Amino acid sequence: MTEQLLHLVFGGELEELDDVTFKDLEKLDIVGIYPNYREAYDAWKGAAQRTVDNAHMRYFVVHLHKLLEPLVEDDQDAA
Repeated sequence: MTEQLLHLVFGGELEELDDVTFKDLEKLDIVGIYPNYREAYDAWKGAAQRTVDNAHMRYFVVHLHKLLEPLVEDDQDAA
């Protein structure tokens, strides 16, 4: 069994293209939590491609495992 490196994928419509302030926090799209970066990246890419027509939509991958254990160093995000 491989170590879980949890990642959150979420997004929403931004107020400005050059900022990360969301227009409406109640309309954030929580795509999901994934056990590794590869699955999170695939989910991020799918969500971003579905909203490509709206230039203000942005999706992000948050490395939850780094927030949960900030002192642990790892190189497994590249996997």
